[in-house]
Amino acid sequence: MTEYDPQAIEKKWQARWDADRAFEVDADPAQPKYYVLEMLPYPSGTMHMGHMRNYTIGDVIARYKRMCGFHVLHPMGWDAFGLPAENAAIQRGIHPREWTNTNIESFKRVCRRFGFSYDWRREISTCEPEYYRWNQWFFLRMLERGIAYRKRSRVNWCPKCMTVLANEQVVDGCCWRHEDTPVEAKEIEQWFLRITQYAEELLESLDQLEGAWPERVQTMQRNWIGKSQGTRVRFAVDGLEKASIEVFTTRVDTIYGASALILAPEHPLLSTLVAGVKGQEEIEGNIHRLRQRLTRAADIATAEKEGFFVGRYAFNPFNGERIPIWVGNFVLMEYGTGAVMCVPAHDERDCEFATKYGLPKPIVVQPRGGKELTPETLTAAFTEYGTLANSGPYTGLESEKAIEKMTADAEARGFGKGEIIFRLKDWGISRQRYWGTPIPVLYCEKCGMVPVPDKDLPVVLPPMAKFSGVGQSPLASVPEFVNTTCPKCGGPARRETDTMDTFIDSSWYFYRYADAHNDKTPFDPALVRYWLPVDQYIGGIVHAILHLLYTRFFCKVMRDLGLVNHDEPVKRLFTQGLVLKGGTAMSKSKGNVVGAEEMAEKYGCDTGRLYTLFAAPPEKDLEWSEQAIEGCSRFLQRVHRMVSRHAENVSSFASVSGVAEAVDSASLKEKALLRKAHQVLRRVSNDFETRWHFNSATALLMELVNEIHGAEPLEEGVRPAVAREVFELLILMMAPMVPHLAEELWEMLGHTGETLAHAPWPKFVPALAAEDQVEIVEQINSRVRGKLLVESGLPEEELKKQVLSDPKIAKFLNGQRVVKIIVVPNKLVNVVTG
Repeated sequence: MTEYDPQAIEKKWQARWDADRAFEVDADPAQPKYYVLEMLPYPSGTMHMGHMRNYTIGDVIARYKRMCGFHVLHPMGWDAFGLPAENAAIQRGIHPREWTNTNIESFKRVCRRFGFSYDWRREISTCEPEYYRWNQWFFLRMLERGIAYRKRSRVNWCPKCMTVLANEQVVDGCCWRHEDTPVEAKEIEQWFLRITQYAEELLESLDQLEGAWPERVQTMQRNWIGKSQGTRVRFAVDGLEKASIEVFTTRVDTIYGASALILAPEHPLLSTLVAGVKGQEEIEGNIHRLRQRLTRAADIATAEKEGFFVGRYAFNPFNGERIPIWVGNFVLMEYGTGAVMCVPAHDERDCEFATKYGLPKPIVVQPRGGKELTPETLTAAFTEYGTLANSGPYTGLESEKAIEKMTADAEARGFGKGEIIFRLKDWGISRQRYWGTPIPVLYCEKCGMVPVPDKDLPVVLPPMAKFSGVGQSPLASVPEFVNTTCPKCGGPARRETDTMDTFIDSSWYFYRYADAHNDKTPFDPALVRYWLPVDQYIGGIVHAILHLLYTRFFCKVMRDLGLVNHDEPVKRLFTQGLVLKGGTAMSKSKGNVVGAEEMAEKYGCDTGRLYTLFAAPPEKDLEWSEQAIEGCSRFLQRVHRMVSRHAENVSSFASVSGVAEAVDSASLKEKALLRKAHQVLRRVSNDFETRWHFNSATALLMELVNEIHGAEPLEEGVRPAVAREVFELLILMMAPMVPHLAEELWEMLGHTGETLAHAPWPKFVPALAAEDQVEIVEQINSRVRGKLLVESGLPEEELKKQVLSDPKIAKFLNGQRVVKIIVVPNKLVNVVTG
């Protein structure tokens, strides 16, 4: 009997897979395909076990699908551009490429060591010109179609990073990378992509993903796109004949309750409004002060409301009432029109603002069938629909009817119209840093802005720039890069010195995997038609909005360019839980990481893989436990000892054929082993195929090992062919999760030809896989409400699901809130409500 040496076994089988080119795959229309992909990593530092969970889940799926007969594409690459590499260059005095490529080699070494079944021929690195050339090509196609454009815009600026930040990268008013650095508002020329052109489709096509993407991700995207149907209304300005202020409101039924108009500090009409008013200088100073502050949409609800009167009034177009014009820090220029009507009695933020500054709170909507609101009883804004009051000819109408009629009347009278707006804003892609894709545009005094011709792509980053971390874009300091010739007139021109947001790189990379080395086009459409969309995408919930929204946008643009024939790039999405240590996510910055290589040296990679699968369901967070990983190590040692002890005795025998028929002549031991093996196979197959409950699959395999151990000595009452059958089923089920050990044990049993990489997934025999049934008592709040026949040993979550779907229980619950469900295995289930 040999000792289990995981490091030696893992090295041996990785070399064999490489020699066999086991995971290389090419398009074959005669074969069913399956494209499984984990979100490509940013190569920063070294890989830890938090990274490993994501890639292990993907690898289990890839290996299982291969065993099921699919042509599996499972690639890997590197999201290699980005600010951390440039900051590292500044801190270490090295080039970002050197730092990035060193990290890539480290990441790749770890991925290979853990046996992830990638087709490494398709490896990409987004910082290489052969990749980012096509970023530039896509940009030029969008520029031709008016999707890419340039304008002056107010941005979030980090003075330490010296670059623009997306709204999502601002946390509590500070840079997400420098928690002590307040973000500033700044106006600069920027390049944008017109993602708003696709807003309606991005929203509607989420319906195609129903049930295939997590509901939470779909909700986050719907909210981010933020479709609102309402009314645009124009207020004339008193004393300025040609000036008017437009507001967008979803509650035009409350307009008779407007006690002011409130403008964003950046509103373009402000300079006209304050010209010549009393206290102009002080007002302009206040406007400037508020403009320097950063207020994000996410912070409006909790931010302290601040504002001031600008010295002018506007007229409510419905009743002619004169109302004051204010500036408020909670009104955003980028949403709606940059101006809102302040209706304190029917909007929480307006109420808070009006309370602070003593504005009146007219009540114009009363609750339906409830107690009438009065100024004395109005303690908080009444924001629901109701019946209109104090609203002229609309008094007595229900809100829904009033909105419809008032919108139509506003249009008929020429001061308004119905309108749909979106919260989604165009994507600002300009970054004032070096380590990114150069924007392929030139500026010529004679010809203006000129796109770089396709034949001159890629525009390559110069080998060096001044990485001082201060001042303008580093590319502006490289004359050889900046100074060039205009392709139109032949005169002098200068290059754009901003680089692209690195989310561009990750918005289409999975298409490049289908044709990774094409130097004529981004990819061959025929290859993409075979491989895409991605069948299963795996990554963190943190990417729910930006990355996943941008990939959907890019897909639709590529479709409109005639490059792809589908609307959505990813069929199914899975968001795995985090790996925690000490209650917080593993992170190098927090100093709580468990290094992947360190773990592999101590326990072996298969142990690490199994632990990340067994410790928690894949969608749940996993708390790192050294004790639990030692338990996984002991289990694998036990399996190795068990198989190696019997290998010589059973390897010369073929496994039983016609298993169901063989049962009739089997001993009690054999029947018990075969039944258990096929019952476990049925459940594990279901866990792999439909539920991804790798934790329960592992527990089932442990049960099977216990059953085999309990039947020892196998030499007494178990024929070698039957023992071999049971061992083979065990090994085949383990293969996707612990592939190195499975290969070693498979070879021990006499399989010296093909590896398990493409071995067929076994099929259970229904007669053997049938479970014994037990009667479960169903309770609600400890009172018996029924009984239910279920399979013995049914997993707890499945048992809960069956009880809740039982019509008897559903009838008694009748919409009550379920607080918890108490399970006594094989005996009772108690549903507690509250």
